[in-house]
Amino acid sequence: MEDRPLQVWLVQQGVWAMSLESMPLASGYLKATALQDERIAAGADIRIRNFDGGGTLFGMANELFQHGVPDVLAFSVLGWNYQEFAALAETFKQLNPDGWAVFGGNHVSQQATRVFGMHPFVDVVVNGEGEFTFRDLLRARLDGASARDLHHVEGISFQDTAGQVVTTADRPRIDDLDSIASPFLTGAIPLTDDNGEFPYDVALLETNRGCPYKCSFCYWGGAVGQRVRAFSRERLRQEIELFARHGVHTLVLCDANFGMMPIDLEFVEDVIAVRREYGYPKSIETSWAKNKSAVFYEIVKVMKEAGLHSSFTLALQTLDDTTLDLMNRRNMKVNDWEGLAEWLGKEGLDCYAELIWGAPGETIESFMKGYDRLAGHVSRVAVYPMLILPNTTYHTDRDRFGLVTVRGNTDDFEYLLSHDTMSPRDNRYMHRFIFVSRLVAENPVFRYVWGPLRALGGITQSELIRSLMDWFDHDPNPATEPFRSGMVNSFTDSDVLAPVLTLLYGDDEAKEMLRRWWRESVLPRVPQESHPLLDTVFEFDLRTLPAYTVPGRAPSPRYANETLPRVVVDGEDYYVWRDVWKGFDVPAVTLALRRDEPYEHLLTETVSSLYYKVGADRFLPSTNHEEIIYYMGRLERQLARR
Repeated sequence: MEDRPLQVWLVQQGVWAMSLESMPLASGYLKATALQDERIAAGADIRIRNFDGGGTLFGMANELFQHGVPDVLAFSVLGWNYQEFAALAETFKQLNPDGWAVFGGNHVSQQATRVFGMHPFVDVVVNGEGEFTFRDLLRARLDGASARDLHHVEGISFQDTAGQVVTTADRPRIDDLDSIASPFLTGAIPLTDDNGEFPYDVALLETNRGCPYKCSFCYWGGAVGQRVRAFSRERLRQEIELFARHGVHTLVLCDANFGMMPIDLEFVEDVIAVRREYGYPKSIETSWAKNKSAVFYEIVKVMKEAGLHSSFTLALQTLDDTTLDLMNRRNMKVNDWEGLAEWLGKEGLDCYAELIWGAPGETIESFMKGYDRLAGHVSRVAVYPMLILPNTTYHTDRDRFGLVTVRGNTDDFEYLLSHDTMSPRDNRYMHRFIFVSRLVAENPVFRYVWGPLRALGGITQSELIRSLMDWFDHDPNPATEPFRSGMVNSFTDSDVLAPVLTLLYGDDEAKEMLRRWWRESVLPRVPQESHPLLDTVFEFDLRTLPAYTVPGRAPSPRYANETLPRVVVDGEDYYVWRDVWKGFDVPAVTLALRRDEPYEHLLTETVSSLYYKVGADRFLPSTNHEEIIYYMGRLERQLARR
């Protein structure tokens, strides 16, 4: 072994450009588990190098290598950073030809032939769960092994001395997840920055691994069609308490189906108990169980009673029967969703749904039919274009569906151009629809207006979105140009949404553009007697957008902004706009409409203050709709429910 410690750097990159870091959970698990080995702990210096989604290649290379070069450079690879990490690996091998460049993660697992063919300077590809594989790789490096002779390490692919790709025996799935060291309890991931503050946007953790389903588009950590394995309650409780002591607002659980098992209820009960003691965490976000069992309903009940917030997800992806068959989701109870959506809505709980455009079998007509059926229950609909991911059924059986794809400009995802039921023209149109839908329904610029407009004006959610699409296309005002350009470029550039969204949140001229569209294109389509009510709801949506001003613009005198006075409510900072709202209680009226209850007695004008959680700028210009929802303005009575 060399006199100096083996230098090992773990590189991770978030997907968004934010003022806060994205927690490097994968690297944390690798580092913590490797350091449980006494020899590695004594002989290796392991560091995590974490970048945000806005980092340039030149900037990352300079930051990585300005003070030296490691012996092992390991990357957590996903589709959005594959090309960048390959370029950094190439630079690394120029600086240290004897160093090991290691790729791991969903995007490269079981894809060694392609990876090595494109990037021969990558030495090792990790297949499957990486914690103990990475530990064994470091042991081999400490033993002086060659990157061309790693036959004894399970769960990897490498190139031998003849340049042939060698894939070793699969490593068994980790049954005892507690054997993976906690990156939080061990300190592998620091939980404070130089100022003593929690440096991440949210706290990420896993409570379990595995997914029992085999959806055609998904490759959840390679653990599809697998039994679910869980971390122990005792360990998770310790992690929750640690986060609470650091004042963490939101826990994001990286699980495929949280809320499916009794242990998930125990986890929520522990979060509530910890919050009662420390005041944090205040919310849980996760991929909720596709099939909603009695356990899920009990979890929702106890969370509501405790004031623990979440956005409950309906991950439907499509409502078309033919498409569901091809997705291998037809037999999932996830499709019995309407009763659940109705129940969540009448309980006044936040709920959003996910749809995918472009799945084989889908057409514009079938998609819009399903979209409006879903939006009749859940207005916050997140629509994403179908991406063809490695190792999925769509990827391995692409000829069956007639898939035509193209790789992204800056990422390595396969984007669909067409297939047997989708023409290129239809696809282009739907990408424009997705852009506007994500802009105003997912993030969401409009929250309350959808239901009243449907009930009183007969306009469906997809019709309203198409109306705004037409407005962007034809309105000559310069304020519309960024939105028109965003629709056009959304097919080829996945980053166009964020800057346009920040305009709607933080620029007066953009809000006035929406007002003109509303007056000129929407109100003429609805009965005159409904105009006052609909106008009030629309204005409430605009007034309660997050307190945010686009950098470089003067703070708004008309809309909520960061110059408002601040107050502390339940331990959190809010901007308060005193007595600004002079209208009826919009949330109460829309809930009554949702429940098909009388609402006329609620139309009395009131004078109310609006409260805006401080810190929206930390999540913009990202498009993290799960977090930005907490920064929407609220009436004072709504704060009391939190």
